[in-house]
Formats: sequence, structure tokens, C-alpha cells
Amino acid sequence: MQTQTSAVPRPSASRRERNARIRNVMKHVALILLGWLMVYPLVWLFFSSFKTNADLFGSLSLLPSEFVWDSYLKGWEGTGQYSYAIFFYNTFLMVVPTVILTVVSSVMVAYGFARFQFPLRNLMFILMISTLMLPHTVIIIPRYLIFRNLHWLDSYWPFIAPAAFGCFPFFIFMMVQFFRGLPRELDESAVMDGCNPPKILLRILLPLSFPAMISAAIFQFIWTWNDFFNPLIFINSVKKFPISLALRMSIDSTGGTVEWNQIMAMSVLAILPPVLIFFFSQKYFVEGIATTGIKG
Repeated sequence: MQTQTSAVPRPSASRRERNARIRNVMKHVALILLGWLMVYPLVWLFFSSFKTNADLFGSLSLLPSEFVWDSYLKGWEGTGQYSYAIFFYNTFLMVVPTVILTVVSSVMVAYGFARFQFPLRNLMFILMISTLMLPHTVIIIPRYLIFRNLHWLDSYWPFIAPAAFGCFPFFIFMMVQFFRGLPRELDESAVMDGCNPPKILLRILLPLSFPAMISAAIFQFIWTWNDFFNPLIFINSVKKFPISLALRMSIDSTGGTVEWNQIMAMSVLAILPPVLIFFFSQKYFVEGIATTGIKG
């Protein structure tokens, strides 16, 4: 007995294309809404720098009802004898050497772990990675006592010296993962051409690890630039304050009403360097994160 099956109608090509366009539009709308949700605090911060205190706390409107155009000029003058030019200079003076030395020391230590065999190598690597699990508050008191005995308090050496000696295991681990993803045949070919280990690192591996180095530099720049707790512990003089402490001082040092538009204006200027560095280096940052994540 022959059975008959009913044919299931398939959607036409035009209908499938229409459904694909609808899904595409819905995805773009969802991404736009999510992007606006992420960007809105920055937009609100920017427009708040032009608002009066009454407008800032008395209205939910994004745009100010009355623009205050001198908030950036008055905010740049600071609240005392030091302007924000000094605070920005202090921040760069603390951040730039820390970033450079972090990248250099991390590359050197990672090269040793990734390419050489030596006694207790695995144990030392495990100990280094285990320091990632330590809460920062556990080591803040020993660090303070060490830097006090070295007479490094109220200076930037508590930030620069650890960076020079490879005290950031996160970046070392990231660079180790990247070096392990590079084929060892490159090293062997360089040895046949007469290169020693330092030349292999400088001439062969460093050009290839540029994206990973950029990723480490961006991470360290943003973390050090935004750091508030460590400068609060180690820096005491107002003339050496970075931006993070200067913004807090601007709130506390005013005797009368706090001009919040000036603080918002300086906050806008404070976030510009990390944002600009991230966007200009986004290509290398994404490439470095991808390669250190999938290789190893």
C-alpha cells in the first residue's frame, strides 16, 4: 500500500531574505541600545561640565538649560597654588616610566620562562602565577614598610621600581602565552645564522610580539592612570598628586559650595588620555588579546 506524504512548503527566497534583513535590523538596534547604555555616562559627564549646580541636581535633562562656558578654564586653575597642569604632569611622570618598564621587564621574564629550561622552572612559574591570587590589601602593609625603609615614600619609586623588576605577573603570563605560540623553528633558524638568545629576542621575537606588548602597555597605562588607592598611601605632598588625588582634593578643599561643573570638566579631561590611547591602539590591542588567548 503506497502512502502519500504531504509536502512541507518551503519559504521562498524573498521571504528568507526579508527575515534575514529583519534579524539584521533587530541586531543593529540591540547593539545601538547597548552601546548607548555604555556611552551614556560619558555623554552625561560631558554635558554636566556645562551645567550649574542647580541645573545639575534639579533636572534630569541631559542638556543644560543654561550653559556655563568657563568651567574648564576655572577648573584648570585648581583650588589652591597648584593648577591641573601640575597634576597632569605628575600623572604622566608616574605612569609613563611604569608602563615602559612593565613591558620591558615582562618581556624579559616571559622570554626566560617560555624559551629556556632551568632548575625549578615550573615551581617558580607556579609561584609567580599564585601571586595573582593575593588580594592587594594583604601586601599593602609590607610594601609600605619596605618603601618607608628605602625612603621612597612621597615619591613615584613605589610605582616605578616594581615595574622595573617584573612584579606584575599578569603581564608576564600574557607574554609567556604569546611566546609559546611562536614556533621554535624561528629560534633554531636564528641560531643557525649565528644569533645568541638576546639577539633572538630583539630581532626575531620582539617584532612579532608587538601586538601583545601594546596590549600590556594599554592595560598598565589605564590601571596606573586610574589608580587612587596606591597614590593615596604612598604620596603625601600636594605638589606630587596625580589626577586621581587632585580630583578628590578639589571636592574636599573648597570652603564653600562645590562647583561641580569644574570637577566634571576636569574629569572629562582626565579620561581623555586613556580613551584616546585605547582607540588609536585598538587594532593592536584586539590582535594582542586574541593571539595571547588562542595560542599556547
